[in-house]
Amino acid sequence: MAQTCIVTGANRGIGLELARQLSARGDTVIATARNPESAADLNKLGVPVEPLDVESPKSIAAFAKKLKGTAVDLLIHNAAVGVAGPAVEKVAAEDVERHFRVNALGPLLLTQALLPILRAGDRKRVVAISSGLGSIEENSSGGWVAYRISKTALHQVMRTLSAELSEDGMSFVLISPGWVRTHMGGQGAPLSPEDSVRSVLKVIDRLTPKDSGKFFSERGREIAW
Repeated sequence: MAQTCIVTGANRGIGLELARQLSARGDTVIATARNPESAADLNKLGVPVEPLDVESPKSIAAFAKKLKGTAVDLLIHNAAVGVAGPAVEKVAAEDVERHFRVNALGPLLLTQALLPILRAGDRKRVVAISSGLGSIEENSSGGWVAYRISKTALHQVMRTLSAELSEDGMSFVLISPGWVRTHMGGQGAPLSPEDSVRSVLKVIDRLTPKDSGKFFSERGREIAW
């Protein structure tokens, strides 16, 4: 059954491929980018492209106001910032703060703002694209300090949303797309965006309310927190 989906950060990489594959299979896609006019590849898809900067509460409020009255089945939090950065001895406060604002606070505030239209949807699913780097248990190498911290915070955001709102029939799930050949992942990554997103969508399509609050790999394996 066709659904209405929002994909944030859809101007390139995994977000662009999510918008492409969802649209190609017949879903209605509302894509977002900070600067829609410069999102050439996204604009070629023929889907609505709305301005949204998840780092800005004002931008989030404007986006939610524009979509008032819409029913949305699936919100995918994909917009993110991530750099390897310096080691923990030298990481700067401003880098951690920006990663936190974009990767954790942004999804929280956007979910808050869109709750009315998510509750109006048939499937009521919120999926956050995360990373294995956000797993505390799997962190044995360090590195990517600001990114790791922000993704771990995102996990707590989604678990808390699940704990408080699952009784409303909503599901909140985290998915790691794997190591993907994108601007962030680099060209040495083993997965193409096409293959990663194909697997991620299979996981999303088979989600049930019992999966709310869980963290999965792109292959559907549950990842330790």
